[in-house]
Amino acid sequence: MTRKYWGLILGFIIMVAILPDTAKAQNQTAVQNKQIIFIENDFNEALKQAAAQNKYLFVDAYASWCGPCKMLKSTTFKNKKAAEFYNANFINVAIDMEKGQGPELAAQWGMQAYPTLIIFNPKGKPVLGSVGYIKADDLIKFGEAGLKK
Repeated sequence: MTRKYWGLILGFIIMVAILPDTAKAQNQTAVQNKQIIFIENDFNEALKQAAAQNKYLFVDAYASWCGPCKMLKSTTFKNKKAAEFYNANFINVAIDMEKGQGPELAAQWGMQAYPTLIIFNPKGKPVLGSVGYIKADDLIKFGEAGLKK
């Protein structure tokens, strides 16, 4: 084969290798715009990312049996405006307070009920909290208030 054909074949191979990653990145962006993206059950990793990016940390402290927690996940956290706001301004972490490091954090934070939403500054200091179900517009107001502290 001539160089021209090898160049075409090589170009085709590169294109086939890159396209799936491009589609995956576009899909992740579409998902990010439709729901709040959470780090799952890893508060330490979320703290590291918040410090590295100098962002506030938004914690969804939940229990698997909690009805209002499930409502937050299925409605409020899937609201487009809330998702855009939280994905842009926070490192988001969802923690099952009855598994892994959850019980230790629940004791440390004095959890009384679920869901509990907490905003931490980039240094890991809690600045604002809310208990119970919250609608998307109120969640955005909650986040805006947290960012001012």
